[in-house]
Amino acid sequence: MGDEEAKSLPMELSEKGGVENNGFVQNEAFDDKETDTSSQEEMPKTCIIGVNPEATEEPVLEPYAGMPKEVLLKFSSQARYRVTREILFWLIITAAVVLVCATIAIIALSPKCLDWWQASPIYQIYPRSFKDSDMDGNGDLKGIQEKLDHIVNLNIKTIWITSFYKSPLKDLGYGAEDFYDIDPMFGSMSDFENLLAAIHDRGLKVIMDLIPNHTSDKHQWFQLSRNRTGKYTDYYIWQDCMQAGAAIAVPNNWVSVYGNSSWQFDDVRKQCYFHQFGKEQPDLNFRNLAVQQEIHDIIKFWLGKGVDGFSFVAVKFLLEATHLRNEPQVNKSQNSESITAYSELYHDYTTTQVGMHDIIRSFRETMDQYSREPGRYRFMGSDGDEKEDIGATMMYYGTTFVQEADFPFNFYLINMNNLSGNSIFEAVNLWMQNMPKGKWPNWAAGSPNTARISSRFGKEYVSVINMLLLTLPGTPITYYGEEIGMENIASENVSEEYINSDPVTFPEKSPMQWDGQVNAGFTEGTSSWLPVNPDYQSVNVEVQMTWSNSTLSLYRELTSLRNNELPIHRGWMCYVWNDSNVFVYVRELDGLDRVFMMVLNFGLESTIDMQATVPSLPSVATIRLSTNFSNTGKAVNTNTIKTEAGEGLVLEYKTGKLVHTMEAFQDNCFVAEKACYSSAFNLLYVNC
Repeated sequence: MGDEEAKSLPMELSEKGGVENNGFVQNEAFDDKETDTSSQEEMPKTCIIGVNPEATEEPVLEPYAGMPKEVLLKFSSQARYRVTREILFWLIITAAVVLVCATIAIIALSPKCLDWWQASPIYQIYPRSFKDSDMDGNGDLKGIQEKLDHIVNLNIKTIWITSFYKSPLKDLGYGAEDFYDIDPMFGSMSDFENLLAAIHDRGLKVIMDLIPNHTSDKHQWFQLSRNRTGKYTDYYIWQDCMQAGAAIAVPNNWVSVYGNSSWQFDDVRKQCYFHQFGKEQPDLNFRNLAVQQEIHDIIKFWLGKGVDGFSFVAVKFLLEATHLRNEPQVNKSQNSESITAYSELYHDYTTTQVGMHDIIRSFRETMDQYSREPGRYRFMGSDGDEKEDIGATMMYYGTTFVQEADFPFNFYLINMNNLSGNSIFEAVNLWMQNMPKGKWPNWAAGSPNTARISSRFGKEYVSVINMLLLTLPGTPITYYGEEIGMENIASENVSEEYINSDPVTFPEKSPMQWDGQVNAGFTEGTSSWLPVNPDYQSVNVEVQMTWSNSTLSLYRELTSLRNNELPIHRGWMCYVWNDSNVFVYVRELDGLDRVFMMVLNFGLESTIDMQATVPSLPSVATIRLSTNFSNTGKAVNTNTIKTEAGEGLVLEYKTGKLVHTMEAFQDNCFVAEKACYSSAFNLLYVNC
C-alpha cells in the first residue's frame, strides 16, 4: 500500500463511520485528527456530504386513536380544535337554557291539574245495604271490599261510605257512641284497615262521614256530662227547666228537626239538654273549646289511618244563640202552644250562627296538615243544604283567601219536586250563577234520605238523569244502585221494628241488587235486614252487564266519555235551549273544534230546531251516545232534533265558532277550571 492510499484510508473510514454511526460513537481516526487544523476544516464538508438534510427534519404527526395525554393536549390547543370545542360547549349551554325556560313556561302556562275529587265521579255507599259478607243480613265493610271491582268497572275512583261508627243505630248511625271505633254490625277496625288498603291498591280514594254536631246519649262524654264530671260537665248544652208532674216547662219554643221540643229532661242531672235531632242525640256544646279540640283529634285519628277525606254532616247546627229567645213563627196567627213541626218556625237562632264558619275553617286547617304530601290531598265536603238561601250555601266554599269546604253538597236536584226541562235548567243555573268564581260544582240526584230517581220521576227518566249528571261540569255523585235504575221498595214491606225505632225513611235503602239469585246476591243468609225489591230478577248488575242497551251499560259509556273527552272533562258549558220538555247545553274547549251538545228530554216527545238558535251549528251532527243505544253513531239534522220522553242524546260536531265566544250566549256560559288546548303541542294552557 502506498503512502497516499494509507493516508486516505482513515478518511474513508471516517466518512463511512460518520454516515453509519450518525455521530453517536466516536471514530478513532477522527480523534487522531482532532488537533489537525486542516482536518477540522475538512470535517464539515465530510458531514454535509455524508448526511441527507431531510433526515434531520421532524416528521408531521397526525391525530390517531389511543393518543397519550401529552399528544392529545398538543392537538387540543390548536385553533381548529379549540374553536370547534367552544362552539359545541356554548350550543349545549344554550340548549339547556332553552329547555329550562321552555319547561318553566309550560309549567307557568299549564292549567292546574284536576284533583282526584274533581276528576272522578263519587260513588256513595250506604254500607248496611251494599253487600253482606257474613250472612247476618246486614251489609258490612268486608262486603264492600268484595265488590270493589264493580266500582272500578264503573270508571269511578272515589267512594263515599256513609256513617259506620259504633252507634245504637238510632237515625241509622248518625249519633255516634264512639267516634274511634267501628260498629260491630259492619265489622272491626282491622276490617276497615283491610278495606282501606284494598281501596288504595286499586288506585281509588275513600271519603267517610263525620257528624260533629251531636253524639249518641250512650256516648261516654254524655254519661260523664250528665253526672257533672270534670271538664265534661259542659260538653253538652244544658239548661234549667221546670218539671211539674208529667209536664216540663222548657226554656223556649225551639223544635227538633223530627218535631216536638228540642229540649229533653234528664233525670240524672235534673236539667234539660238540647237536641236538634232525636232525643237520643244530644247536641255538643261547640262554644266549649275542649269540644272543638275533641273533633280535631277525631279528624286526625282517621286521617292518620289513611282516609282521603270527610263529608261533614249537619254542620249548620253546630252553634245556637246563647240568648235562648223564641224563634219566629212562620204563621204569626198560629197558637204558639200548638207548634210542634220544624217547618212552623224560622230557625234564626238554631242554624248558621255567627262563628259557625270559623269552626268549619278550623277543620279545614287540620285537614290541610295532612295534605302536604304530594298526591295526598284530603277532600272536605259539607252539607250546607240551605234550601231557600243559595247565598248561605255558597258560603261553605269559603272566601278568596280562606278556604272552607272543597264544595258544599248540592241538594237542588235532589229537592226538586217536578221534573221538566225548565226545572232542570233552573236547578243547574241557580248553582252555576251563584257559585264563587274559580270554585268547583257538584251534582247529585239521589241520597240515603231521598226517594230513588225511578220512584220519584219514573223508570224512563233514570238514564237521562244519569246523562245529565255525568255531562255537566263538576263532580257527579251517584248513590249506589242508581247505575242500574233501582227503585224504592214498598213502605209496607218495611218492618215495623225499623219504622217505630227510627224517624227516617227506608224504601230507598233496600239491598243492592247484584244478581238474580235469592236475595239478589246481597246475602247468602236466609234474609236481609230490609227486603229486596221484587224486580231484582231483571234489575241487577249481572244481567245488565250483558245487555248493550241497559242502564248500567249506558252509565259506563258515559263515565268513559267524561274521563276521555276534554270538553266534557273540563271545558265550557253553555245553555242554548230550555223549555217544558227539553234542556240543551254544549260542552266545548278553546283550541278544539270538536263540540258536544246534550239534548235531554225531561218531559214529553219533542222536536226542536237548534240551527235557528245556534248560528254556527252545522246542519248535521253525529249521535255519540244515546239513551237508546240503537241510535248511537247515526246522523241527525240539527234543524229537526226529535227526542222521546226520557230520551237523551250526546251529539258531536265540528265548528270554527264556539258558543261561549258568541255575544248572545255570554251570560249562559260557565267554566270552573279554565283551560285551552294547543293542537301543535298537544297540551293544555291557561292564557287563552
